[in-house]
Amino acid sequence: MKHTDQFLLAGVIGFPIMHSRSPLMHNYWLEKNQLVGRYVPLAIHPKHLEGALRGLHPLGFSGCNVTIPHKQTCMPFLDELSPAAKAMGAVSCIHARADGSLYGTNNDAFGFIRNLKASNPNWRADAGPITVIGAGGGSRAICYGLIQEGAKEIRLVNRNLERAQALASSLGPQIKPLPWSQLNESLSGAKTLVNTTSLGMVGQPALEIDLSDLDQSALVTDIIYIPLETDLLKAAKTKGHPVTNGLGMLMHQGPLAWKLWFGIEPEVTDELRVLLERSMVS
Repeated sequence: MKHTDQFLLAGVIGFPIMHSRSPLMHNYWLEKNQLVGRYVPLAIHPKHLEGALRGLHPLGFSGCNVTIPHKQTCMPFLDELSPAAKAMGAVSCIHARADGSLYGTNNDAFGFIRNLKASNPNWRADAGPITVIGAGGGSRAICYGLIQEGAKEIRLVNRNLERAQALASSLGPQIKPLPWSQLNESLSGAKTLVNTTSLGMVGQPALEIDLSDLDQSALVTDIIYIPLETDLLKAAKTKGHPVTNGLGMLMHQGPLAWKLWFGIEPEVTDELRVLLERSMVS
């Protein structure tokens, strides 16, 4: 698809939003693909969400990404949802179609899985038990992605057991809900460990966990990318585990959004990763 006579517009909707690295990434791709346009952060208060979404098409936006706190609350205002968005119960990407209708999908699971495969080519979801910490929106997307990849046992540990049980009942029998008191026990023999909570993020408490029972070859990943290396990842590296942070998850879901908005799939490159990493330490 050619875009020679159109100013391309897209953005990310959240509240707050100025911490997001999405504009840096998408504007990098616009420049690399020699396209005229802009990707902007849109701080939308929850009470203005419907109006903002209805205004996307009239203002010339091809679409937007969606982040906290709008991933679920935006759904009633959309005209169509993808099967992935329906299964995950959340939307991460909206396409404002040419006819003005709004299509919502969720690329979080794809971004997470593609990130793991890019950084650890031999990783397999069906290699053994997987421990996932947390049962929020990020966890739902990740569990969905892991099941799609063939995971047979996902040990889902959460402070609120009922929330973990609800997630399991909606996604499938592969998920085994466990109380927080069994966090360390859940690591026994696990081949993958995923932290989907905010524990370890800048300004949040660290995740207190004992990795002693984790399989020596297990991959440890954190969806957090500020800081790039959480205490969990530092501890795992010290014990010799392969580790992956959450920055790649952000990068690898971007091309799917572009395919919807602009008919183009930009490249995820080392240059882009360096650009984003530098923005976090400057």
